[in-house]
Amino acid sequence: MSTSDYTPKAKAKGKAYWHWNTTKTKLDFPAVIVFCCFFFVFGFLCSSLRSQVSGVRQRGRQLLNSVEYELMGHGKTGDDSISVIPFQVISWRPRAFYFPKFATLEQCQHIINLAKPYLAPSKLALRKGESEGPQDVRTSMGTFLSVSDDPTGVLDAIEEKIAKATKLPRTHYEHFNVLRYELGQKYDSHLDAFPVEQYGPQKSQRVATFLVYLSEVEGGGETAFPFENGLNMDGSYDFKKCIGLKVKPRIGDGILFYSLFPNNTIDTASLHTSCPVIKGEKWVVTKWIRDQKDFF
Repeated sequence: MSTSDYTPKAKAKGKAYWHWNTTKTKLDFPAVIVFCCFFFVFGFLCSSLRSQVSGVRQRGRQLLNSVEYELMGHGKTGDDSISVIPFQVISWRPRAFYFPKFATLEQCQHIINLAKPYLAPSKLALRKGESEGPQDVRTSMGTFLSVSDDPTGVLDAIEEKIAKATKLPRTHYEHFNVLRYELGQKYDSHLDAFPVEQYGPQKSQRVATFLVYLSEVEGGGETAFPFENGLNMDGSYDFKKCIGLKVKPRIGDGILFYSLFPNNTIDTASLHTSCPVIKGEKWVVTKWIRDQKDFF
């Protein structure tokens, strides 16, 4: 700025003031053009860089979601497509896995409608010396359904998906057990496998259980594993309590847990309970999987 930009004026009433000189130096026209071009190019480069980074991120997401696999040759009982079934490990003791959105809402409602006409009080597997009679351990209503009971193919599709999720053959599957729990109904802590000392020699054992929740439950009705990771195994556990690892019922979601170790011995940490329903109604379908093809 030149020294002629500001000029002092005469004092007025003992004060001085400054006057802006309108004849101050101005930028040349070419300089203005260069200045504007510089900022235009700078802004363009920044915008391009940002879009490229965004594009890389987007392509990264697309690659993660659209991985291509090369199919292998398969046998007569194999598949001609790749199956991807999302799951989460919720416990290693017992081995338990959670399958979100395993069944559709329509499939769940169809199974409920199929089972409703045949519901009867659920029974217990009898130990040595026990006989049928009133009991407060298992208070649900239920029925058994086979794939052949459903001409629509829904049960067949669910069973096939269970086979893909568990990697265990369908020839080892019991029929579907559909259960309804109303207010206050429950199933106290129990094992799905059969200890020989309590039930006598068994032709086969239940290796694993796969269950699918068919309804939402407003309160209670969780599937609980009180012995998860070795907890509460000091001999003082109350088998009517609902404690430990709890899985809240959500319609369409599935749970897989193993009752046996790989050496075919019973995993006592697989003890589980169906907690009492506090509000609403609970529907669930269970598939028990055996270690032998001919299990009865």
